[in-house]
Amino acid sequence: MENGFEAVIGLEVHVQLLTRSKMFCACPNAYGGEPNTRTCPVCLGLPGALPVLNGEAVRSAILLGLAVEGELRTRSTFYRKQYVYPDLPKGYQITQGPVAVVENGHLMLPGDPAVRGNGDPVRAGIIRAHLEEDAGKSNHDMSEDHTCVDLNRAGVPLLEIVGAPDLRSALEASEYLKAMHRLVTFLGICDGNLEEGSFRCDANVSVRRCGEPLGTRVEVKNLNSFRFVRMALDYEIARQTGLVARGECFGQETRGWDAERGETRSQRSKEADQDYRYFPEPDLPALTLTPEEIARARAELPELPEARALRFQAQYGLTAYEAGMLLQTPAFAAFFEETARLSGQGKQAANWMLGEVSRSLNERTVGIQDLGLSPAHLGELIRLVAEGVINLNTAKETVYPAALAGEGGPRALVEARGLGQVRDTSAIEALVAEVLAANPGQVLAYHGGKANLRGFFVGQVMKAGRGQVDPRLVNEALDAALAPGKAGDGQ
Repeated sequence: MENGFEAVIGLEVHVQLLTRSKMFCACPNAYGGEPNTRTCPVCLGLPGALPVLNGEAVRSAILLGLAVEGELRTRSTFYRKQYVYPDLPKGYQITQGPVAVVENGHLMLPGDPAVRGNGDPVRAGIIRAHLEEDAGKSNHDMSEDHTCVDLNRAGVPLLEIVGAPDLRSALEASEYLKAMHRLVTFLGICDGNLEEGSFRCDANVSVRRCGEPLGTRVEVKNLNSFRFVRMALDYEIARQTGLVARGECFGQETRGWDAERGETRSQRSKEADQDYRYFPEPDLPALTLTPEEIARARAELPELPEARALRFQAQYGLTAYEAGMLLQTPAFAAFFEETARLSGQGKQAANWMLGEVSRSLNERTVGIQDLGLSPAHLGELIRLVAEGVINLNTAKETVYPAALAGEGGPRALVEARGLGQVRDTSAIEALVAEVLAANPGQVLAYHGGKANLRGFFVGQVMKAGRGQVDPRLVNEALDAALAPGKAGDGQ
């Protein structure tokens, strides 16, 4: 790292699991709703209420463990982590104790050349992934000078994934978070919605002089976007580097990210494990995994993102970057694969997905499921271009917007509007002759050495043909008409 300092970062990622009910009760696991309407005696911690473990949450943890090549502990236990906060109605959180259901896994991600000096991937360790319940949510209304507590989220099943301190920059932390987000969404265990808080992380960061022992660790809480992770860690690394360089001492603390000010701000001193007064949860038996449960989960394991990216490269001739971008969500990747299958044009399908389709999604701020265009119609449009029925310009500027607006299928639109590509060579030659005759000065300049005027002639012919002329035939006609010795070439 610059100036002889090195950042040491580990992320704790909180993944809300896609189960129908909460972790220990039958209340619905759903975002939103009227405050405090999705609660019961169990998630409120009322006397006499007994928790019952959600089996689907256990299955999700097993899938994650298999995907990160971790060790699945066949016996793990639940503990009470005690602290007092308004959104924790029981006064404690049920979480897993010293042994977690998943331990010693890893993720592979791109290394940051700025701190490692090469482009080699990083094997980022995962210390553990344990099951626990979420707390409620405090809504701070500064205008009214009070805080409201909504307990609908209390008891929602979480998988907390504790990363090893193997990351060395804010960029690597962001890449780790992206890789984990992609993994849990492709596994189908989390919807990955950062805005709703179903995927969020805390970052543990310290700074040291290279080769020295670990420095004082600071935790930055509740980072809910990849951009904020980079911004917050860049700021915190710079802040701590300045303190260490000046020889100033500071203690462990928890800080929050203030996006408006672009800085981390102190919240409280950092608790140690003994402050939580952990003790075994008396109302829950130990969690035992059977070989049959693990085998069932292994059989259900889908194609993982890294393997899918490699297959996309091999099967469709894509670059690593293109394959990675197509895996932005499971629905986006599935849409691409279906389009590629129906069109028979994998590379062109990727170009459309990463070009026009992505642009449309960004403009409308919607997901691929709300695009308004099916893979069948996009595949048909790509085939029309490949077959020479229309050119790419007509496809992008006329047919695609009309199909997107629900005005009909691509082939029907082409036929109804007479958008078919002109491939009559005599008609194209006539258009070329008209353009050259109308631009004698440019023809002379072209033959005088201004070869870049070739693009001008192509554009004028395409304009004269209303964009429906076959570009390949236009170029062939121009080659013939501009050949030395032809009439009107100024020779």
